[in-house]
Amino acid sequence: MNHLPDSPAPAWWRNSAIYQVYVRSFADGNGDGVGDLAGVRSRLPYLRDLGADALWFNPWYLSPMADGGYDVADYRDIDPLFGTLAEAEELITEAHTQGLKVIVDLVPNHCSDQHVWFQEALTAGPGSAARERFWFVPGRGEHGELPPNDWQSYFGGNAWTRITEADGTAGPWYLHMFAPEQPDLNWEHPEVRSEFESVLQFWLDRGVDGFRIDVAHGLAKKPGLPDVGPDPDVTDLPYQDVDGVHDIYRSWRKISDSYPGERAFVGEVWLPTPGQFARYLRPDELHSAFNFEFLCCAWEHDAVRDVVDGTLAAHAEVGAPPTWVLSNHDTIRHVTRYGREDTSFDMGDKRLGAPTDRALGLRRARAAALLTMALPGGVYIYQGDELALAEVEDIPDHLRQDPTFARSQGTDRGRDGCRVPLPWSGAAAPFGFSPTGAADPWLPQPADWADRSVAAQDADPASTLNLYREALRLRRAWVGALPEALTWVPSQPGVLAFTRDGSFTCVVNFTQEPVLLPAGADVVLSSADCTDGLLPADAGAWLLATAQA
Repeated sequence: MNHLPDSPAPAWWRNSAIYQVYVRSFADGNGDGVGDLAGVRSRLPYLRDLGADALWFNPWYLSPMADGGYDVADYRDIDPLFGTLAEAEELITEAHTQGLKVIVDLVPNHCSDQHVWFQEALTAGPGSAARERFWFVPGRGEHGELPPNDWQSYFGGNAWTRITEADGTAGPWYLHMFAPEQPDLNWEHPEVRSEFESVLQFWLDRGVDGFRIDVAHGLAKKPGLPDVGPDPDVTDLPYQDVDGVHDIYRSWRKISDSYPGERAFVGEVWLPTPGQFARYLRPDELHSAFNFEFLCCAWEHDAVRDVVDGTLAAHAEVGAPPTWVLSNHDTIRHVTRYGREDTSFDMGDKRLGAPTDRALGLRRARAAALLTMALPGGVYIYQGDELALAEVEDIPDHLRQDPTFARSQGTDRGRDGCRVPLPWSGAAAPFGFSPTGAADPWLPQPADWADRSVAAQDADPASTLNLYREALRLRRAWVGALPEALTWVPSQPGVLAFTRDGSFTCVVNFTQEPVLLPAGADVVLSSADCTDGLLPADAGAWLLATAQA
């Protein structure tokens, strides 16, 4: 397309398309039924050709896997389930050779109960310095039999577990905002701070381009660990968004800025107000953060426009680039959500499943892909989004591995349904995920995934995989380099249309009827057939036109 202008690219982290690799479910290289670094390395050409700019790897560190690797036993080594440290170093080098940046997951709020520090704390005894790195607190009640406060774990149940001392007596309680196997670290302790600064340097020295920071809002706790109370103010909880967390990121930013090239921090920041969220993106803190408000938003015209406007305004205040996210390893896949009557996502109450119209969800998911890739800022693609994979909701209970399922006594179905291993080829499981003769995949794949595989979609010009490839190609060559400002274009009711530079226009039809496209519009890319001059229901299109939609 010789009419697409050339523009210099901004800093890579401002507008990259970042592909999330959940290693355990991406590709199995050694045949044990679990994804690994060898599998990822064999598929790097696929990720390059898809059009990704960077890869974000979920935790690959040494771990007992009580929470899929988010319980880290050693931040400087690779779990044998995935490979070796040498393989990780080779992967980073090979990714760079393919033109792909590498972002690794960092889990600083908590570690594994098998981490050497926590094991030392258990054996060191009452009053020991080793226990000061965590939150060991005496219980309430006459004999300390009650938890120190009323905090509840994000995974369900109490956030405190009482230990038994070596002599058999009941000891203090320790804090774990997630599973008991994930004790929270005490970020008021100088050794905790210096240790993670060293971990940052360890991976920066190995060439990583950035870090995704798990629970970025939760590291600091309010002094005294006060009760939440029966009617808490969600904007002022004692275990999240405590002011001290910002000093941590300012110190980290100095470290990242001392390295050559552009190294970036991406925060997992779940907070109730845009103002709280934006503070993490000030120029001397994190570079960007996930836009969970957009991910959780219902697929409705007014709701989407309001979130886009709010996102752009909040980020403009601190000069940070917005991000756009549709799914990740913690959420129900959006093909499923968008086919439901309630298309929004809520971490707390969307786990039991609901009827879904998969064809409707697919149409909306394809339109949403074009919307997110057209918006200014960065875009995240969770592995399998490009294949239009749906949530797997019928995993047998005895095969589920997410700790939220067990801790909620099955009322929370957990996050396994979005973590099922990818289908690469073939007519039956393991669909090319593992080599011939391998062990069964660690989670079962649906029998009807043959037409969702990479090989099947590669051969279909109209597939979602090829839609993503073309959208990412155009985004890299053209759309991503457009001015970051967005202007809404007047449009029909139920239709969103915006332009980035006065000529490029993105149009999304949220209505149930086709709508007329602008006269003479040059349709560059669309999620559904627009050859008759109409944009179908639940479809999106990229246009080269200045006319109104």
